Amino acid sequence: MKKFLLIDDHEIVRSGVNNVLQELFKPCEVLEAFDEKSALTQLKANKYDLVIMDVQMPETDTTGLMEYIKNRYPGTRVLIFSMSPENVYAKRFFRAGAMGFLSKNSGVTELKKALELVLNDRKYISENLAEQLAAEIGSQQPDNPFEKLSAREFEIANLLMSGKSGSEISELLSINSSTVGTHKARLFEKLDVSNLPELIELGRLYKLNLHGS
Repeated sequence: MKKFLLIDDHEIVRSGVNNVLQELFKPCEVLEAFDEKSALTQLKANKYDLVIMDVQMPETDTTGLMEYIKNRYPGTRVLIFSMSPENVYAKRFFRAGAMGFLSKNSGVTELKKALELVLNDRKYISENLAEQLAAEIGSQQPDNPFEKLSAREFEIANLLMSGKSGSEISELLSINSSTVGTHKARLFEKLDVSNLPELIELGRLYKLNLHGS
């Protein structure tokens, strides 16, 4: 019997995906989590065939959680299921160990396709992302400037654009304020912006879904 873990802060999304899993994989067991803390609790208590995870959730470093899963539970497959734009997030999560990135705008048929591919140890890549990757072959510079950022810089950029102060970021990430300042200076330099409004505008230009899922 297959066992799944759904990590998403929206109960209605978890319910919908749960229904699809129950239909496709009878019998199966589906457990749920809604943030990093609850996800870690479930991961430590059970072994899963597949983790289905959102990108943006409260109190959650999703990239760090992805890396934790692959380092601690290397046999666990992960499918990212999110409203966050592929052009910004997909390659980052593939590098961190995800086996698929699926938009929540996709239909049930595409969700089933992604589930079957990943459970058979094959990567799921949407047609749009495949075209983007093909277009970038041979390019020395990433088309999206946010690809230049490290995982931590990217996380701090997101928090800054969502309205968090330096002290709030320090507390959320359990790092000191000077470290936040150092990362902020580096990401500003890499993105060629000089202030927060410019950073927010750049995020909007590349469709970072800062408050979505």
